[in-house]
Amino acid sequence: QVQLVESGGGLVQAGDSLRLSCAASGRTFNSYTRGWFRQTPGKEREFVGAITSSGGSTAYSDSVKGRFTISRDNAKNTVYLQMSSLKPEDTAVYYCAARRGGVRIRTAEYEYWGQGTQVTVSS
Repeated sequence: QVQLVESGGGLVQAGDSLRLSCAASGRTFNSYTRGWFRQTPGKEREFVGAITSSGGSTAYSDSVKGRFTISRDNAKNTVYLQMSSLKPEDTAVYYCAARRGGVRIRTAEYEYWGQGTQVTVSS
């Protein structure tokens, strides 16, 4: 069974840092682009960032650019989202995803999804 499992979420204060992990099992995702998305109640899931299979290229939404960094460890089949200078508006459920091919920002273009992890940033 293919699974993506996020971890590392929690409650932090504004300005703090947090690192999310997304571990894959059931198959190797080394040839897949790995993405991060987030969602708040009543809103659509939005693109946060993504990293290509080799790790050689990343992309970020404007709202997190310069504060968030995506990396991956293909030996561990895991992708990370390092979040710094967190703001209350970063509060959301964060999801990891995977797709064949290059970076895309639309949720419909990702084939595999994790269950999400809650990040809450207090002011």
